[in-house]
Amino acid sequence: QLLYELEDPQRYLQPDVVADFSQVRFSDAGPDRVRVEGAGGSERPAQLKVTLGYRDGYIGEGQISYAGPGARARGELALEILRHRLARIGFPIIEQRAELIGANAMHGPLLGSAMEPYEVRVRLAVRTATRAQAERVGQEVEALYLNGPAGGGGVTQSVREVIAAASALIPREAVSTAVEILELP
Repeated sequence: QLLYELEDPQRYLQPDVVADFSQVRFSDAGPDRVRVEGAGGSERPAQLKVTLGYRDGYIGEGQISYAGPGARARGELALEILRHRLARIGFPIIEQRAELIGANAMHGPLLGSAMEPYEVRVRLAVRTATRAQAERVGQEVEALYLNGPAGGGGVTQSVREVIAAASALIPREAVSTAVEILELP
C-alpha cells in the first residue's frame, strides 16, 4: 500500500483508518527481512473510496501487411493516407496510435532504422465516441486494398468497447455490509 495510489502520504484513506505514511522509514532487519517504522493513523474516514466502471467510447482497429522491397515506405504511405482520410472526413479522434509492426513498433526511434524490413504490418487504433465511428477505422484500412500502396494484404478489423475506471468518495452511510455463507453439496 505504500506505493499504490498514494497521492497524499499524510492522508491515505482506508475503510478502517486514515493512514499517515509521511514518516515511514525502512531498515534491514536480517536476511529476507525489512523493518518498517514510523507509520501512524487517525480515526476511520467519514467517506469510503469506491472505484466506478463507466463506458468511455470505443476502439476501432485496422491492420494491413506489406511485404517485399519498399515495405516500410509503403507502410508509412498507408499510415499517411489513413491520417489524411480521417482528417478529411472530420473524424472525431479521442486518442490514436499508429505503428508499423516489424519496423521498431515497440522501441520506436531508440533502435534507429538502419535495417530495411522485408515486411511490415500497419496498425491503426483509434478511440472514438461511438461504435459506428470505431467501425469506420477498419473500413478505411480495408479501403487501402484498392486506394492505397500496392501489394497490401491480410486486412483485419476489430471494434471493442472501452470500460474505464474512476475513483470517488461516497458517504459511509450509503454502504451496507452483508455476509452470506453458502454451503456446497
